[in-house]
Amino acid sequence: MLAQVLSKSDVGDILDGVLHGNQPDLNDCIRLVQSHDVHALGLVANILRRRLYSDTASYVNNIILNYTNVCVTYCKFCAFYRPPGDADAYTVPLEEIVRRVSMSREMFGITQVMLQGGHNPNLKIDYYEDAFRAIKAKCPGVGIHGLSASEVDMIARVERSSTNEVLARLKEAGLDTLPGAGAEILDDLVKKEISPLKIKSAEWLRIMEEAHKLGIKSSATMMYGTVESEEQRARHIMKIAELQKKTGGFMAFIPWSFEPNKTEMQAEGMIKYPAGGLHLLKMIAISRIVYYGLIPHLQSSWLTNGIGMAQLALNYGADDFGGTLIGEEVVSATGARSTELTSDRIVSAIKQVDFLPVERDNFYNIVHGPAV
Repeated sequence: MLAQVLSKSDVGDILDGVLHGNQPDLNDCIRLVQSHDVHALGLVANILRRRLYSDTASYVNNIILNYTNVCVTYCKFCAFYRPPGDADAYTVPLEEIVRRVSMSREMFGITQVMLQGGHNPNLKIDYYEDAFRAIKAKCPGVGIHGLSASEVDMIARVERSSTNEVLARLKEAGLDTLPGAGAEILDDLVKKEISPLKIKSAEWLRIMEEAHKLGIKSSATMMYGTVESEEQRARHIMKIAELQKKTGGFMAFIPWSFEPNKTEMQAEGMIKYPAGGLHLLKMIAISRIVYYGLIPHLQSSWLTNGIGMAQLALNYGADDFGGTLIGEEVVSATGARSTELTSDRIVSAIKQVDFLPVERDNFYNIVHGPAV
């Protein structure tokens, strides 16, 4: 059956090569993104995924703590931010940060706090250092997965310091890993359209490389479905692949679909609708195919596409369901869907599609499982 599918596919030669150990190059990746043969892509991605993880699927018990919505980059794709001085602007005090993490540890047994917010020019590095030290003192078993590369850049600007020094200080204070946010599409023509005040592509890659060299592992992301072309998507994927070959610091890749609801891009008529589920399955499959042997983990992204699509994504190359995301506010600001799940619901969702759920920690180490 596989041979027949590959023989009829417009990218069958690439897929056959990957199954036999070949690494796709940029031209291959462009062809994969341009292909409409989602069935063949998914079939091969699932084979690769099962080689690595058999029938297990991981998840993390975590909260998202959006510490401030004050932001001066005014990204057109964001419905969460508020300008300085806005009536709805907030910054979470240190005591409240510790209370939320501590309570979530006691109530839900979280092993990770994902701490992200806006680009707030009023916050100095002491705010973050104090928060990280306090979290570690109160909940040493909770991993701190915090601050995008663009947030690190903002702190460096406020402190008139280098991003490398900021990263070193944050690590010393307790930062464990970096999320991949702020990448969107690593193409400055795209960034000029959707986030002109945020860091450029080369800066995002440089800060990630600095983090990796300091021993700070990270995720990588791709927000697709705005103004980017298929070739720009492919180039984004390959830029991350090239950095991974250099540093080995990316633990996971998370492609996720832009949600236009209540954003400036929707108001201006730039993007009216999200990309949809088929695009998610395609991007998940391509990510597994290109990153096979490079980036170990691939998240199924239930947050922006829903539980049903995340379940399907497990058969298209994803091995991780993501997190419980208690307290999430960024995607919920679009009003698209509920953005919280209990661990029981994630376990149930994974079992429904005949995978074995395993709970992981911040570093993708298995802490419980498989859940049967």
